[in-house]
Amino acid sequence: MAQDARVQEFVKSFQSLHSEVQKVIVGHDDVILSVLIGLFAGGHVLLEGAPGLGKTLLVRTLAEGLELSFSRIQFTPDLMPADIVGTNIIVEDTNGRKRFEFQQGPIFGHILLADEINRATPKTQSALLEGMQEGSVTVGGATRPLPAPFFVLATQNPIEMEGTYPLPEAQLDRFIFKARVRYPAIEELNAIIERTTRPREVEVRRVLSGPVVLRLRELVREVPIVSHVRDLVSLIVMTTHPGFEHAPEITKRFVRYGSSPRGAQAMVLGAKVLALSQGRYNVSAEDIRAMAAPALRHRIILNFEGEAEGVDSDTIVARAVESSERLAVREKEVFLR
Repeated sequence: MAQDARVQEFVKSFQSLHSEVQKVIVGHDDVILSVLIGLFAGGHVLLEGAPGLGKTLLVRTLAEGLELSFSRIQFTPDLMPADIVGTNIIVEDTNGRKRFEFQQGPIFGHILLADEINRATPKTQSALLEGMQEGSVTVGGATRPLPAPFFVLATQNPIEMEGTYPLPEAQLDRFIFKARVRYPAIEELNAIIERTTRPREVEVRRVLSGPVVLRLRELVREVPIVSHVRDLVSLIVMTTHPGFEHAPEITKRFVRYGSSPRGAQAMVLGAKVLALSQGRYNVSAEDIRAMAAPALRHRIILNFEGEAEGVDSDTIVARAVESSERLAVREKEVFLR
């Protein structure tokens, strides 16, 4: 298939799935975009917001639009790791002989909804780590592959609410994006009421299969990125570190640790998907700017002063982008001289 035809297939597939999700979800355009980009980039997405804002409904609707298996885990304080990955149980055959047999947990699905993930203890939360990183789980000394594509969508309530356990930084880093689900505007609230209180529910069509998603993911990896755009990504990540000489003052004052290299990878992959979704086979600086906040906001760890001042990580990311662009322009001017 010619490259132009592959790009057009991607645009059509992306728009079809986007349209199906929008049949049910009102507003939240930036959140829907982050989720779809995360799916095609091959990552996992964390959705944060207060209860009742449609996080779970968004994930369910996405699963309905795909010809993939769907699993849901309701995280609670008493949930155990074996409740997620599965366990070996003793079974007896017709001859009376007993043996161990692996009983799969709900993690063995293409799309996994980890609902209210911060309601469970860190020990249980970490049961997802191997699956999210390696696409497999190890139980009883045996490693078992998860179905492909494997896509985790986790929801969590804001950490200041009672009865929650903040996700460890190592697990946060496994999510390609963190999307914040905001309260709807009054027009959107009216539309929500209209859609959810009428007798007929909206029918969501299945528009994509697993093999198609995997094929489109391969195309994403092939999208080129020019050196000056790649350098901008590296600068943005470095300016989130307080020890970097060109870091903005807000970073030096309020940040304890900046983004890991996964933040750079997330920005680039997200930018490639965004470019393809618009029919472009190249990554622009504007694509990188659009992906900076969802890719980096959960990878920045504030220091005590930043926590006490209530500094928003999005503000730090915005300053990092501005500082990086100024630095890139200055270096280019020096080079041209």
